Amino acid sequence: MWREYLFPRSIREALEVLNAHGGDARIIAGGTDLVLQRKQGTCAASIAVDISRIPNLDTIKASPNHILIGAMVTHGQVAASPLIRDHAPVLAQACGKVGGPQTRNVGTLVGNVINGLPAADSAIALTALDAEAEVTSTEGAEWQSVRSLYLGVGQTCVDSCAQIVTALRFRPLRSAQGNAYERLAKRRSLILPILAVAAVAEVVDGRYGDVRIAMGPVAPIPFRAEAAEALLRGRPIGKEAIGLAAIEAAEAAHPRDSVLRGSHEYRQAMVEVLTQRALARATEAAG
Repeated sequence: MWREYLFPRSIREALEVLNAHGGDARIIAGGTDLVLQRKQGTCAASIAVDISRIPNLDTIKASPNHILIGAMVTHGQVAASPLIRDHAPVLAQACGKVGGPQTRNVGTLVGNVINGLPAADSAIALTALDAEAEVTSTEGAEWQSVRSLYLGVGQTCVDSCAQIVTALRFRPLRSAQGNAYERLAKRRSLILPILAVAAVAEVVDGRYGDVRIAMGPVAPIPFRAEAAEALLRGRPIGKEAIGLAAIEAAEAAHPRDSVLRGSHEYRQAMVEVLTQRALARATEAAG
């Protein structure tokens, strides 16, 4: 499948290899998406630059202000991590829904982001967490919001023939912030969801504070229901507020008709249902 398969020992070496081959080399981590793309002829690069032997890319750790997830961390690791379960359970829940056990134990969280699909479970959860990605090139490293990486279905602004996303980070959720993940699919695993909603809701003195609602696939990129979020902030918690926000989220969503996922009308109606469920659970979790 590959003309060459290389194992750099550092990020710097990996970037040098990419730069030397001018677009004919591409980063590979778990490879669950890239191998299929190569077989289907949609990946033009003929040289694989495997970063799996670079030290310290397979760790999940806490810094003073963030939780950091390395480029080689798999969905299975995230789903099982006590740190993630305690401080960002919405991400653990989402990663536990990705594919089957084989996919979760090989496919990486960063790779899922780079693949650019708006229906990806982990991408929706990361969007709700306001996560950032460390994009590294020969010119240096820069933290960018995960949301800003997406350009369209299957497209991101990260050039895997010249750049490496070395880590993801987000702020751990506080005790007053509840969160929840709701998913609708034809099967429990091995398929992208018909619809998924991730919610983070802060409750302060019986009112909503910071609220984030992410969903997909209802747009070409993972979608934040910002009007619904704004509607909730400052309101007293309760079913009425949740209902209004869910209606607002459904009106802002624009899922397309799909033979695999159902009609526009069906999925738009389910946005309201899943948003209600996610917000209710997140509110309850916030105490």
